Amino acid sequence: MKTKKFLLNVLIGGMTFAIGLSSCKKSDPGPQPDPNDTEYVTDGNTVTVTDHGKGTGTMKWTKDKTWVLNHMVFVNQGQTLSIEAGTVIKGKPGQGEDASALIVARGAKIMAEGTNQNPIIFTAEADDLNGSVAKNDRGLWGGVILLGNAKINTVPNVKNIEGIPTTEPRGEYGGDDDHDNSGILKYVSIRHGGTNIGADNEINGLTFGAVGDGTTIEHIEVYANNDDGYEWFGGTVHTKYMISAYCKDDGFDWDQGYRGNGQFWLVVQDPDAGDRMGELDGADEPEDGTPLGGGMVFNASWIGRGPDAGSKVMTFRANGGGYFYNSIFVNQTKGVDIELKDGLTADCSYKRFIDGELKVENNIFFNVADNTSAGIFKIHAKDGISNEDEATAQAALDAYIITANNTVDQDPGITYPTASNPNFNPIPTGNVSDNLASYPSGFESVNYKGAFDPSGSNWAEGWTLLFQN
Repeated sequence: MKTKKFLLNVLIGGMTFAIGLSSCKKSDPGPQPDPNDTEYVTDGNTVTVTDHGKGTGTMKWTKDKTWVLNHMVFVNQGQTLSIEAGTVIKGKPGQGEDASALIVARGAKIMAEGTNQNPIIFTAEADDLNGSVAKNDRGLWGGVILLGNAKINTVPNVKNIEGIPTTEPRGEYGGDDDHDNSGILKYVSIRHGGTNIGADNEINGLTFGAVGDGTTIEHIEVYANNDDGYEWFGGTVHTKYMISAYCKDDGFDWDQGYRGNGQFWLVVQDPDAGDRMGELDGADEPEDGTPLGGGMVFNASWIGRGPDAGSKVMTFRANGGGYFYNSIFVNQTKGVDIELKDGLTADCSYKRFIDGELKVENNIFFNVADNTSAGIFKIHAKDGISNEDEATAQAALDAYIITANNTVDQDPGITYPTASNPNFNPIPTGNVSDNLASYPSGFESVNYKGAFDPSGSNWAEGWTLLFQN
């Protein structure tokens, strides 16, 4: 203990004495908590996580606790967050910079391997998993964001992911490693997210920013998100068994040069909400940036809002390309449109189609547009395109569709939800095995179209909210 001495003059019996006294200074409190540390506050079986800058640390979140995200929580570069099968993670409510989300930064990993019987669930703090939140409640928290070092086609080639303040360096994504590994997500259900982060901009259910193909993403459900189910910003990550259900905007959305593979993708739209089932962009800054975007998808089953809702199956735009094979698209007002911009030879999605980098083949369309190829496949001419160029482009698309082996009036036997009857069965009962496209390396070879084997079981049962009784 440090002391401070001083003199006190005292008058006694006519004489003055100088008395030395000591004053105790307040005790040194010792080392103080680092204001950048992450707080883990336990209250019974609940752990509230608040990130002040140092991320989660390398640790394991276990199923015996409920983990609550207090605002944005990062897994920082060099850290690995493991999540035990059966664990529940909840996000607090809040908008803007107060939104709650789990963000895996570049150079970090998440190891979240649930099982069919014990999925890992991300949901809102208000959700007791027993009916306290209505199934179609959206925007109650943020979402999950994975960031990596794979290539994007913007200038500069490193960006800040949407939804995170640009002053936060941990929100950067992009690089030169297409084989980057951000970890594993398996049997994960992400529910009721998509809170507003400003200017009518919401967080996607699961966002991929330049995630590389060393990452494993399988058996994922995004349910009732207030924005897209999934959005890819560049990268090469491959995905299998993906569900986007009752989301307010698009089911699947790619941009900035995404080049991964997808198989067994299910979209189920709310009859009262939802935009496109697929928004398939190429680039934005600049629009002719390379590598050119375009994922490859086999065995999708996309179930739309209904014939009178005005929504589309998918849109290719912003110089976007891509490939869809052996898939089933049903119950939507409009079909596939391809953007024509700045002329027949200009960089745009129509040019990608002419160059053989945009194909939609060997698929089933039913109750889409007027059940004719001419009604389903359309050129979307932007302002300034002449009527002659638009007619030439549409004629080229019409000629292609004749040879593309799509079936446009055959019922695959899928029962889908309606406003009056939410129950449905995605397993087809019709003929879905004719005219199959061959499977390239990297895909599972199956003998049917769509995401479900007509002679098999429903792979989405047991771990999803979508098929919860």
